[in-house]
Amino acid sequence: MKKILLSATLLTAALIPLSASASPEEEQKLITEYMVKRFPGVELNEFANGVYAIDEIGRQNWEAIEEFPPYEPFIDEGEQMWNTPFANGKGYSDCFPDGPAIAGKYPHWDKKKGMVITLPLAINACLEANGEKPLGYKKGKINGILAYIAYKSRGQVTQVEIPADDPRALEAYEKGKQFYFARRGQLNFSCANCHMQYAGQNIRADTLSPALGHTTHWPVYRAKWGDMGTLHRRFDGCNKQVRAKPFKAQGEEYRNLEYFMTYMSNGLPLNGPGARK
Repeated sequence: MKKILLSATLLTAALIPLSASASPEEEQKLITEYMVKRFPGVELNEFANGVYAIDEIGRQNWEAIEEFPPYEPFIDEGEQMWNTPFANGKGYSDCFPDGPAIAGKYPHWDKKKGMVITLPLAINACLEANGEKPLGYKKGKINGILAYIAYKSRGQVTQVEIPADDPRALEAYEKGKQFYFARRGQLNFSCANCHMQYAGQNIRADTLSPALGHTTHWPVYRAKWGDMGTLHRRFDGCNKQVRAKPFKAQGEEYRNLEYFMTYMSNGLPLNGPGARK
């Protein structure tokens, strides 16, 4: 019965949160199946390319841009940041000994801290632990180090886990899911309205991207910004577009949302940094 209810929810535009009785694994499977059926000509891994998995004309322009990607200077900046010691003589490699190819480890649930840890949060924790000033979470230098880590992590597979031994992890996932399906703002839209119900349709000159793959390619250089930006910067933009008040970047709301969205993209390859119009 719960699968029927969930399928009906998805097939009727997913206007309400997914069934609370369905497991995350069941929800991820049903959303993936829904998207694959919705776009039958798209191979599953192609959803990692976001809107360009379904927008043929946009994809042609994107592939041309990728010949000389605008994010390359940010990768170079990030590499320099990674290799430059902090004032105390240590560096990022002391915080991330498995780095720099570590993007696939985030976001994850930290049982000790009782919260979702994202990569930007971990980067600033590293800086502060070594007496350095934290970076902004939406613009600026954080995009350099994120771009470098993302580039080195290309090809890793998204594999977010929800630990069964800590019910707070599932609670964080559920909160992220609730955020995704909740209507907000003066336009009374949810994330699901755009990226499930109307995925593939146009709003003005933009094609709405499908729900799968939203977290695979960050940070992103957007022509609209003329700059690199983080995933949480994009969350801000989405909230503003529906005329809702944005939440704090790297606050609990956005981190839980990222946790849910990344879990929904489990199995897709990481291919950041990215470029979008």
